[in-house]
Amino acid sequence: MNRTMSLQHMLERAGRLLPGGRRYPIERRIRGWLEAGRLERADAVIVSFGKSGRTWVRVMISRLYQQQYGLPEGSLIEFSNFHDKHAAIPRILFTHDNYLRHYTRHGAAKSAYAAKPVIVLVRHPADITMSQYFQWKHRMRAHKVALNDYPRQTEDLSPFEFMTGASGLPKVNRWLNEWAAALDLLPNVLVVRYEDLRADTTAEFRRMADFLGANASDVQIADAVEWARFDNMRQRESEASSDSGRLTAGDVANPDSYKTRRAKVGGFTDYFDDEQLRVIEEMITSTLDPRFKYGTPTPAKEAAT
Repeated sequence: MNRTMSLQHMLERAGRLLPGGRRYPIERRIRGWLEAGRLERADAVIVSFGKSGRTWVRVMISRLYQQQYGLPEGSLIEFSNFHDKHAAIPRILFTHDNYLRHYTRHGAAKSAYAAKPVIVLVRHPADITMSQYFQWKHRMRAHKVALNDYPRQTEDLSPFEFMTGASGLPKVNRWLNEWAAALDLLPNVLVVRYEDLRADTTAEFRRMADFLGANASDVQIADAVEWARFDNMRQRESEASSDSGRLTAGDVANPDSYKTRRAKVGGFTDYFDDEQLRVIEEMITSTLDPRFKYGTPTPAKEAAT
């Protein structure tokens, strides 16, 4: 366990001594302080809302550096752990940008990121929300539910109630809108859409590797893409063959409890009737900045990789 994770676990244990009304604001601020320290030391940042494909990207990046520098296969890059083994590997901060504001008090502004190369990984907000629903239902610890102000897991919410509630599309759209507004203000930023990454993984991952200065060969890019294919990741998750707890199923017998759950573009449409989809489309088109091109629901289709 790395130093930051140890501090976070200590923080959770200490916080149990405080009433919830005080505990969670204090913990969010301290987590923001820890993240601010990592951001200051980071060589690059990859930011995304949860369930936008970050683990998939992390696996590809990890595999690329494993090939280039002879690192063990079973590990995932966690900020500085790869850098500590080889100084040429950048320290990459993977963040959901959900705690830093509690420390900086910058609100929606992204000025804290201005000095760093930033990859913004985005995904259709309804697909994000549908994946968040299953994360909340099957994988999310009760502590994280309270810390991030999700509904209590004892509430029997339907997918549509979750999608249209405060923890669903309104929350995701607000996050995407903040980052859309920041794109013209950050000097070194690369936007990667999950849908484009699925459609042409090799080309999009090449863009990311070049942005990170990885100097990767075509063979290394192809190998990283193959290593991170959905069925390969799913198999490793079912076997718990990764050293990281990030790639572990909540219940190997329940497909909806997997971190690599479906990887389907537009898959949210499978869970709603036509009227519900109309409401979802209206919530997106009326409140979401068009910068990321998610004005209407994406038709469901199988992943290309």
